[in-house]
Amino acid sequence: MPKIKLTKTAVDAANPQERDYELRDTTIPGFLVKVTPAGRKTFMIAYVTNSGQRRKPAIGRYGEITVEQARGIAQDWLAEVRRGGDPSAERTASRQAPTVKELFDRFITDYSEGRNKPSTVKSNRDRAKRHLIPKLGHLKVPEVTRADIADLMKKMAKSPVSANRMLAMCRKMFNVAEVWGLRPDGSNPCRHVPKYPERGKTRLITDAEMRKLFEYLDRADAEGLEHPFILLAIRLQFEFAARMSEIAELEWSWIDFDNRRVVWPDSKTGGMSKPMSAEALRLFETAPRLESSPFVCPSIFDPEKPMSSYTYYQGWKRILKRAGLPHVGTHGIRHRSATDIANSGVPVKVGMALTAHKTVTMFMRYVHTEDDPVRAAAEAVTQRRMTVIGAEHQPPAPPPAPVMELPSIAPVVATAPATLGPDGKPLGFEDGKYTSRTRLGNYRPFRHRSGENRTAPSGSKRAEAQEASHA
Repeated sequence: MPKIKLTKTAVDAANPQERDYELRDTTIPGFLVKVTPAGRKTFMIAYVTNSGQRRKPAIGRYGEITVEQARGIAQDWLAEVRRGGDPSAERTASRQAPTVKELFDRFITDYSEGRNKPSTVKSNRDRAKRHLIPKLGHLKVPEVTRADIADLMKKMAKSPVSANRMLAMCRKMFNVAEVWGLRPDGSNPCRHVPKYPERGKTRLITDAEMRKLFEYLDRADAEGLEHPFILLAIRLQFEFAARMSEIAELEWSWIDFDNRRVVWPDSKTGGMSKPMSAEALRLFETAPRLESSPFVCPSIFDPEKPMSSYTYYQGWKRILKRAGLPHVGTHGIRHRSATDIANSGVPVKVGMALTAHKTVTMFMRYVHTEDDPVRAAAEAVTQRRMTVIGAEHQPPAPPPAPVMELPSIAPVVATAPATLGPDGKPLGFEDGKYTSRTRLGNYRPFRHRSGENRTAPSGSKRAEAQEASHA
């Protein structure tokens, strides 16, 4: 195998032969050019990795790159080998890397389906089909950058909630890609991409609204104004601070009357268990029960199925309207119950057990600040301050405000010769009264005005011109 210093002249002089042959460079070990019988000349670099594997990747074809460019690439690759890298393996992995679409399909089948609820899997599929795959599906996973994710979020700006859910899904997907070795550690392109503010907020059911609501529920129970299963579902949701789906799908077999406890085998956050209060026990004992239905609140038209979310929501909406209350979603029941739990003085950990929240942050998001406790706290702070500074420093009661009468305003009349209009009457005056829009009560002193009967602001050039013309 001949060794020469590879130059443009030497490479040009290399003629094809019957078989492939190589010309190795004398200055850089492993740097060579391969000449095929067809006359193709390809620069290559031969090296041995730290693990003892021999590599000889191609750098590029002569004509597409020059000898000096190929020599520079060869030096860079050899330096990377000395640092423990393997340029050939990295290039092969980059070519074989999956696309974002392939990564998403694997993420759903190998990760999401085994860990998330079917509804979450379905929403992730729908969201990716509409936004992620059309925009980024063709890109290789290692090629996705933070700018790509930011651009995707920008295109979803009209749906900020959906955009935030997309960002959360992509963040998890690329985290799993790092675990699978498809991206380097710490290279998640979703890092530092900000979410959109979500302005939607559940309104708190006030104390007065609670009284009116339960007055109507009692009257509806007594007079048969509403279906008993809808009334039972609403009362149970208040008692257990539960989600609507947890009450609608509640089965009699999950209720342990001996231990006064209800055990949900599955929910949004997994299995959970909640104790029964005396009121919850009374509701269960007096609830109508259909022998053919396993559900506490079955469907009105098919007892073998749970109450549908549509029936529940429409019943709740109708009850609010008949009780004369403003609308709030059924999740407002859970917010009100969580607020009652927090204001009852129970420890936060106990409150989290009653609402089945996993984190303190999420529990506190459901707790609303009511006016009465805040007002009482403000009064307590004031009383303490007065006690500290002493009664002699308390400010005296303010005297009653005097009643003032507004002086009558005489109409503005013309005091200077007025300019006559086409009809022979003074402009801006009618029967001795000023009729301009800038009359008293509608006067704007700094408004730029024009017209013969409109005085210019004092000190302005127009005022000086008018004074000069009158003189």
